[in-house]
This record gives sequence, C-alpha cells and structure tokens, in this order.
Amino acid sequence: MFGNIARHYDLLNHLLSLNIDRYWRWRTTRLAPPRLEADAAPILDVCTGTGDLALAYDKAANGSLPIVGADFCLPMLLPARDKTQRRQAAERIRYVEADAQRLPFSDGTFQLTTVAFGLRNVTDTDRGLSEMARVTQTGGRVAILEFSKPRHWLFGRLYRFYFRWILPCIGQVVSRSRDNAYNYLPASVLEFPDGEALAEKMRGHGLTDIQWHPLTFGIATLYVGIKC
Repeated sequence: MFGNIARHYDLLNHLLSLNIDRYWRWRTTRLAPPRLEADAAPILDVCTGTGDLALAYDKAANGSLPIVGADFCLPMLLPARDKTQRRQAAERIRYVEADAQRLPFSDGTFQLTTVAFGLRNVTDTDRGLSEMARVTQTGGRVAILEFSKPRHWLFGRLYRFYFRWILPCIGQVVSRSRDNAYNYLPASVLEFPDGEALAEKMRGHGLTDIQWHPLTFGIATLYVGIKC
C-alpha cells in the first residue's frame, strides 16, 4: 500500500495537513533535541518513510551527527535517498530497509530513537516499542510523533468530519491508490491509542518520565520517554 503511494506521499502530507506537518517535525526536534557532544551517539528514525524527520534532525544537529533512517518499504526509501542527496546530507544520513519489529542494530546503539506517524502502521505496536527501546542507550530517549484525537467538542467534530470524509477523497484523487490508502489513514488513527493509553504502553517497555505534548489542538501529539 505505501509502495503504491510513495510518489505522491510528500505532496499529500503537505497538502492534507496544510503544510503543518513541517512544523510538527520541527517542533519534535526542539522538544526532543539531539545531544551534540563530541562522543554523542547517532540518531535512529524508525518508519522513516521519505526521510523528512531524519532530515529535520540533520538540520537541528547542524550536520554534526550520523543519522540512520529505517523503513520496511523500499519504494518509500528511494525518494528519501534522493532528497538527502539533493540536500548534500548523504554522508551523514544513511537509509536501511528494515522491519521495525526486528531492527538490525545492537542494544544501546542510539542516543535518540524516533518515529513520526509510523508506529500505528507497525503490525505489533508493543514489539515495535520494545525494539525502539532496545536499540536506545540507557538514559537516551524515545520520541513518538503520532496523530491523536482532538478532545475539544467543536474542533474535534470538525476534525473528524474532515478526517473521515474530505481527506480520503482528496487523497484518493491525487494518489489513485489501488489499496484505498487514504481510507486506511483515518481508520488507523481513530483505532490507535493516544494520550495516557500510549504513555502506559511506553512505560511497559522500560521507558520512564513520559511526557506528551499535544500539537495543533491535539491533531498530533509528541510523546517522549527516557530509557531507564
């Protein structure tokens, strides 16, 4: 499904979010900033897709850290590689075709492990969280940027109407997805745990001091936990 929409993925992300997705990623790099010490470990972005969060962290680190982007879907990684080359960041960012449930990295490799709008697509959420925590250093952080459900009575209703009816129509027209990918998107978001429910899952995998930051009236939320 994601392979079939890879060509239109960036365009639709920016169009359907009114370009606010760029702000969400920028905000993530501020709320979970990279450590820039001389001996600082690299950063891992899981379910990296077309590499936008990996590139945002490269900019936040002023190109001073190695970054790895991992994704199960090779057609999504090809635009990521091309964007990275255009931005002259190929020496710092490398991409790996890898399953988030079986990450090919040793324990405690990364100072920061991130995922943006991808955790809900991992078949086994708990296994994905377990792997993210495993490859993170003790004292390092796991940051999860994910869609959530706005609670405000009026805005929440308007958002759900847009998300269920308008977004899928626009997405289908532009992407011409054979798999109705943009019907899957709202369904997956509305079923996925958010707020305290997701924070509790993170605690169950050895992450502590969980903080979550609602963004843009709660359309998206950033969760940050520390590996103990």
